[in-house]
Amino acid sequence: MTAHELLRRMPEVLDAEAARGLSATIQYDLSETVHQVLDDGAVRTIDGPAEAPDLIVRIADDDLLALFRGELNPMRAFMTGRVRVRGNVALAQRLASLVDRDRLAALS
Repeated sequence: MTAHELLRRMPEVLDAEAARGLSATIQYDLSETVHQVLDDGAVRTIDGPAEAPDLIVRIADDDLLALFRGELNPMRAFMTGRVRVRGNVALAQRLASLVDRDRLAALS
């Protein structure tokens, strides 16, 4: 599965409880720019950049997959420059926890 495919399939792997009460727009600058709209436990993925994202995440495709799978430590990725964020840093810290890793593993 590619990073773009994972983001498109995020409704299948989103931990709705972890995302409850969260409303935000996240733009992922990958090999293809994609943005997601989170709205109280639901998520929509849209191709292209967001008009006014709350958070922009710049990360390599493989690193995004590793981050969501729990194979890449988010803090280490940030400190080493493998992931760069602009905007709502508190939201960035929550990203990996929004993915249900068991459901993600079942998709792979």
